[in-house]
Amino acid sequence: MASRDPTRPNVLFILSDDQGAWAMRCAGNADIVTPSLDALAASGVRFTDFFCVSPVCSPARASLLTGDIPSRHGVHDWIRGGNTGPERVDYLAGQTLVTDHLAAAGWRCGMVGKWHLGASDVPRAAYVRWYAHPSGMSPYYDVPMYDEAHSVTVTRYLTDEITDQALAFLRDEAPRAEPFWLSLNYTAPHYPWIDSHPREFTDLYANCAFASCPDEPPHPWSARGNPATDEGHRRRRESLIGYFAATTAMDARIGSVLHLLDAQGLRESTLVIFMSDNGMNCGHHGIWGKGNGTRPQNMYDTSVKVPCLMAQPGRIAPGICDALLSAYDVFPTLLDYLGIADTAMRPRPGRTFRTLLDGDGRIDERDVVVFDEYGPVRMVRTRTLKYVHRFPDGPHELYDLVRDADERDNLVDAPAHAAGVDDMRRRLDQWFARYVDTARDGATKRVTGCGQLALTPALGDGREVFPADPIAPITAMAPRR
Repeated sequence: MASRDPTRPNVLFILSDDQGAWAMRCAGNADIVTPSLDALAASGVRFTDFFCVSPVCSPARASLLTGDIPSRHGVHDWIRGGNTGPERVDYLAGQTLVTDHLAAAGWRCGMVGKWHLGASDVPRAAYVRWYAHPSGMSPYYDVPMYDEAHSVTVTRYLTDEITDQALAFLRDEAPRAEPFWLSLNYTAPHYPWIDSHPREFTDLYANCAFASCPDEPPHPWSARGNPATDEGHRRRRESLIGYFAATTAMDARIGSVLHLLDAQGLRESTLVIFMSDNGMNCGHHGIWGKGNGTRPQNMYDTSVKVPCLMAQPGRIAPGICDALLSAYDVFPTLLDYLGIADTAMRPRPGRTFRTLLDGDGRIDERDVVVFDEYGPVRMVRTRTLKYVHRFPDGPHELYDLVRDADERDNLVDAPAHAAGVDDMRRRLDQWFARYVDTARDGATKRVTGCGQLALTPALGDGREVFPADPIAPITAMAPRR
């Protein structure tokens, strides 16, 4: 019945869409109802300082699968063109994904839900099951999906449909001897929020105070013309009810999947991972959205920090871990944890944190730093400082995270911090120089947060890879707020 060997476990990788690290009860949010995620956290490790590689969906997802940064795999923005049909583009063509490694080692891989890396209508070779959303965002009802290569329309609530497809995959795999990998990729709690979710969940928040989501004026850089951004400010309460309801509905369906693993006797031999692709602001900093909720793109912790839970009873000891980690660490950790060699002949940006899962509880923290990028916007973050650099001319930011955890006071021009700025800039430049592919270097691309239309090396062939931002560039630093 699938794998019953804890040292060669099945993998259930659950990925939510636009879920802030703050949007779980187990993370200290008393507003939100997430009993399934709370139980999963209690049975394994909850990582409190886990960061995405880029604060928008497609590059973040590509990094999870490839173990590389956007400036190597080439996905710099959410995929706007080439998702399906004759103009399809496989944005990960020629790249070795973590699922390729697993399939070669004998795992049977399934993908259910959001892909959003191009060519969604063509099943990838490493997967025995393919049920994919055609793009990256849609309503929650009357949704086109691709069942293998066949177009179908889902009239029911999409979160329920994605869950039932996952349950069917698990039931089909149960009698087999091989271990499985299931990518269970929800579209929740991504926009749309208002009038989009079952009343059994929206009613839970009818009287919610939403103390976890600040009610602030729009950020000076707020992106305009986006329905989620505009409605978030204009219809704050209705938007919050929808966002929270979408999260709780997903949580309930995750509970159904975990219950089936229990019924099949597979919990001890299944590594369960729950993450989100990127963070989310629901009024935090006066922003509705993630990294592209502002122009230029932002790197606030609420945009780049994500929930991360990992559990395998009997092998992973329950606990809370505050190690500073990034999603580019997931690829090497998974291969290490599963006993699969990484055959790449070049250095990867990530490091394995398997010892944190196996009970050692320690990781080398002599130089704990995480890096992020979103096109020409880059971040380097330690436990105490965050530096954000925008190519070519700024504006730049420096925050003292000890005194200013909410990132309100930009110190980049303060004379007392000049040496600190120089040090952080040096660390950022050296790290990216080591890992970028110069043809795909985001520092040289016109990434604006408005989407990606083609492969990045195609610059100069007459195609516009990144649509122009309709909003004039901002050159002045946002005021201290």
